[in-house]
Amino acid sequence: MNQRLTRFNGLPAGDAERALRDCCASPAWARAVVASRPYPELQTLLTAGAEALAHLPWPEIAQALAAHPRIGQRADGDGRDAAWSRREQAGVADTDEPTRIALRAANQAYEGRFGHTFLIFANGRTSAEILAAATGRLGNDTTTEREVVRGELARITALRLTRLLSE
Repeated sequence: MNQRLTRFNGLPAGDAERALRDCCASPAWARAVVASRPYPELQTLLTAGAEALAHLPWPEIAQALAAHPRIGQRADGDGRDAAWSRREQAGVADTDEPTRIALRAANQAYEGRFGHTFLIFANGRTSAEILAAATGRLGNDTTTEREVVRGELARITALRLTRLLSE
């Protein structure tokens, strides 16, 4: 990992930002993380990524959300971010039809309520767990849900940063 981190630290800023946008699609987040280089270890990079995400204004979070497919929908493309998304949503890939219909309905209800894609750290979760979370989060007020979304995005971003430096 140290070799990959050294290589990341040495990338031109634009190349590093492009790589980071596979982890989180917010340009402001990618710029903030790049601006804090060099990173001596992965944990320092993860901390910087989390801090940058914690300070993003909501429009930047919304931009990051727009890059994520709905739960239960296969990410299009052959890019690294699409491959990661398909891997993260593996728990819903073979979902039965009634659960798939319920997930679509939950996605629609969530988007109608909050105006953006339902985001959850899906890695390792079953479709039933994800459906329960989507349904439960419909009861949140907007402020609470935005904080939940920020936390879920932070978990996804940390996982992807780790993958970026390990693949």
